[in-house]
Formats: sequence, C-alpha cells, structure tokens
Amino acid sequence: MQQLTNAEEQVMEHLWKLEKAFMKDLLEAYPKPKPATTTIATLLKRMIDKQFVAYNEFGNSREYYPLVKKTDYFSKHVNGLISNFFNNSASQFASFFTTETNLSQTELEDLKKIIDSEILKKKK
Repeated sequence: MQQLTNAEEQVMEHLWKLEKAFMKDLLEAYPKPKPATTTIATLLKRMIDKQFVAYNEFGNSREYYPLVKKTDYFSKHVNGLISNFFNNSASQFASFFTTETNLSQTELEDLKKIIDSEILKKKK
C-alpha cells in the first residue's frame, strides 16, 4: 500500500467520515479557508491513481468513495512505525506511547482494559 501525503490524508479523512461524497460535499467538510476546487480535484486524481479512491459518474458529476478502510490504512502505518522505529518490538512502542504521550490515568486504565480483553481472546 502506498502512502498518502498529508493533504491526501485530509481528503481521505473526510471521505471516510462521509462514506461517499461529491466535490461540493468534500469542500463543505473543510473549515475556512477552504481549499480551491482545483486543489481537491488534483488530490482526488492522485488518490485514484494510487487506488485509494474510486468514483461513480452521474452525468457530469462524480461521487467519490474510499477503496481503503481507515483501519487498514492506519494499522499498516502503525506496524511500519513499530518495525522502523522500535526494532519490530510492540512492547517498546507501547512503552514509548504510554510514557511520552501524557495519557491521563483514565486513558491508561482504558488501554489496560483493551489489553486485558485482547489477552483473554488469545487464551481461548
């Protein structure tokens, strides 16, 4: 899977939220100052070429939709991050993540619940 630029990721975020969208829907999703229509069109063309986005045509209008799930995209990046920066060690990554991101006690407890739940699933 190729990587998206930051600008392309922003478009994808809107598409993941909207599930499918015409150009006007995408532009509406942006805060002001909104990007130019030509900018979004260029980004969408690149994302179609990279096979992240496809579209259905309705007359002169295109309704865009994501071809890649958000979870698939980000899990690939997190796994790459663990591989490249933490010697392929998920525990090194978890240690860094929990100590360097200023998580609150509640957030840490929530993480612990998620981890405990995954441990139980693996035992079955």
